[in-house]
Amino acid sequence: MEGNSAHQIKSICVFCGSNPGKNAKFVKAANNLGRVLAKRKIHLVYWGGSLGLMGCVSTTAHVRGSQVLGIIPTALAEGNFAGKTVGEELQVPTMQDRIWKMTDNSDAFIALLSGIGTLEEIFQIASWAQLNIHHKPKGLLNIYGFFNKLLSFLDQAGEENFILHSARQIFISASTVEEMIDKLEDFIYKPDPVTT
Repeated sequence: MEGNSAHQIKSICVFCGSNPGKNAKFVKAANNLGRVLAKRKIHLVYWGGSLGLMGCVSTTAHVRGSQVLGIIPTALAEGNFAGKTVGEELQVPTMQDRIWKMTDNSDAFIALLSGIGTLEEIFQIASWAQLNIHHKPKGLLNIYGFFNKLLSFLDQAGEENFILHSARQIFISASTVEEMIDKLEDFIYKPDPVTT
């Protein structure tokens, strides 16, 4: 089990949209995330490619000096579905292999503005935490209140005992990148009390 105590974050896996969204402020937020990662000397792990917000985060982080690792299934890389990967590219056989490699190469996770693919990744990472596969924190960068309804759902599911406290606590929310990274670094995993 990994990620049990507060520590310096050396690498963050960012999940975000392969589209830029309909508002220029989304691109600005993605570029800011890349800038802050580089400023804080944090390596970026991401989906690979150069499209949408993923391209914004990875390009900005790379240009400003962060080490960037794009992990992408071979079929997507060869078909050029995602554009050219920024930084180092690691090709893997399947989407499942991709998420394992992203988890192995990251100390924490941040979800930025996004859609269905990111929701899948968020909840897969969370379910692995609930199964004690890892205890790495997961940040929902709640810029413009984008994740408000998702956070409400998680709170309600926790109140109704459908999500363990230990799994719910890895979902950290912040409205700025700086606050998010500080919270990820301060995160200490607290297991659920053992019931007999």
